[in-house]
Amino acid sequence: MSRPKSLKQSVPGVWALIRYLRPYIRKHRLLLSGSFGALFVGVLMRALEPWPLKFVIDYVIVPAVGLGSPVDTPMGQWNPLLIVALSSVAIILILGLRALALYYQKVGFALVGNKVITEVRGDLFRHIQCLSMSFHSRARSGDLIVRVIGDIGLLRDFSVTALMPLIGSVMVLVVMAALMLWLNWKLALMVIILLPLYWLPTYLLTKRIQGVSRQQRKRESKMASMATESIGAMQVVQSLSLEDNFADQFVGQGRKSLKEGVKARRLLARLQGTVQVMTGVSTAAVLFYGTLLTLRGQLSAGDLLVFLSYLKAAFKPMQDFAKYSGRMAKASASGERVIEMFETRPDITDSPDAGPAPEFEGRIEFDQVDFEYEKGHPVLRDVSLEIGKGEVIGLVGPSGSGKSTIIGLISRLYDPSRGRILIDGIDIRTVQLESLRRQISVVLQDTTLFATSVRENIVMASADADDEIIARAIHSARAAGFIEALPLGLDTQVGERGITLSAGQRQRIAVARAIVSQAPILILDEPTTGLDPDNSRLVLEGLRELMKDRTVILITHKMEEARQADRVFTLDDGRLSEQSGPIPETVL
Repeated sequence: MSRPKSLKQSVPGVWALIRYLRPYIRKHRLLLSGSFGALFVGVLMRALEPWPLKFVIDYVIVPAVGLGSPVDTPMGQWNPLLIVALSSVAIILILGLRALALYYQKVGFALVGNKVITEVRGDLFRHIQCLSMSFHSRARSGDLIVRVIGDIGLLRDFSVTALMPLIGSVMVLVVMAALMLWLNWKLALMVIILLPLYWLPTYLLTKRIQGVSRQQRKRESKMASMATESIGAMQVVQSLSLEDNFADQFVGQGRKSLKEGVKARRLLARLQGTVQVMTGVSTAAVLFYGTLLTLRGQLSAGDLLVFLSYLKAAFKPMQDFAKYSGRMAKASASGERVIEMFETRPDITDSPDAGPAPEFEGRIEFDQVDFEYEKGHPVLRDVSLEIGKGEVIGLVGPSGSGKSTIIGLISRLYDPSRGRILIDGIDIRTVQLESLRRQISVVLQDTTLFATSVRENIVMASADADDEIIARAIHSARAAGFIEALPLGLDTQVGERGITLSAGQRQRIAVARAIVSQAPILILDEPTTGLDPDNSRLVLEGLRELMKDRTVILITHKMEEARQADRVFTLDDGRLSEQSGPIPETVL
């Protein structure tokens, strides 16, 4: 999809978003064309709406009250009752067709708006998930949630309730302007001269409303980030008695958001009032001059009525713009935030010529690898390492020495600053990410389970696993006992992040998940840290089953675990060295 080169180069606001999302809109061009067809019919009916009344005034009422003779046309010879009857029927038909067109217009535009925004939300969520870990380490989860749910939701509501009606109003403005020029160019010229009275205050006030709304959206993102952070760490918050601290900060941000919201509403009310006054001034000027033309015989009473009706219809887009300017300003700010997120490119992507990875045997090689998260602050320095197929490598070292970075590099969550990482002699940057990561299982110290059933958590990365494979994995992971004791067994729902299970139970489910995946490469990052002796023993028994016939990198601080490795390496200050002789307690 074609995208602007940068947010600054794109025109801010909703119209930029519409251009940005043109490929999505094109998918629904048939429905959109039908909706615009209904819109055109509605505009046409609105243009015809005052004409039956014009005929009654010019050919029936004016002659009847003695204010003049009928306009000199063939209709002037018709029976007055026939003119009234035909005009009444015409009004019913015109308003009926206009109502029908309005129905199909609103339903069609609502369907297009909802379908497009739903697709955009899905793609935005997918895009955020594909962004690199370097992005997610800096981003705030609450802000991302607001962009996916709040900003997209605001755009959806705006597109359905305001944008499409505004498009219709603009079409009405163009048609009415043309008809007013056709009816009487002098009156139309007067209206054109008065137009700056609308656009100047509208432009200035809308610009201020947009700025306030942009600040309010940022404030709401901060509030969402704060709420997400505190709720996600509720155990820590309550343990440290930080409830009042977080609540005070949240309320403080809320008060600032309230002030910005009130300021936006005041500006909006001022704008609407200004437009109402300008509408009154313009209508009065046209009425005064049009009446003079009528008295001079240069304009019929019916024509003046039609002109005033068109003038009222032409003013409606300007009144609608004032009415919806608050929503437009918020939608503009949300549109900028959505575009900004789409423009954020992942650091780690498939190269253009990348192909699917073959089935790996598990030989891993680090070839003079350097890595740094920030320029000038190296984490790994000239790391070279060869791991044979089926070999178990222990990796020990003090906290912050770069052990976990090894995991990210093998899974290609990051790319080396210098050097290469090869699996079976293949540079991992030359294969597709999905096919690479599918062949690497990772069991972390802080195991994350999802708020779904135990079964779905186990088969998360292996959807085709049958009941027999799941049962063997559970038995090998020493998890059968506690799973059978759960209320619904494998179908028991676990809480968010697996909070309803103990640390040892979560870890054994993670081991079962790794066994089911049958990946040839296994990475274990402190798999028993924080567990009591009984749970550590059960997890270790499961790990021994898991490590069979696999290439394993075991990161640990525990001597018992490190001694299971074929070779042990020490990582200190970013440099790797093989450990010879007994493993000293200080290293672990």
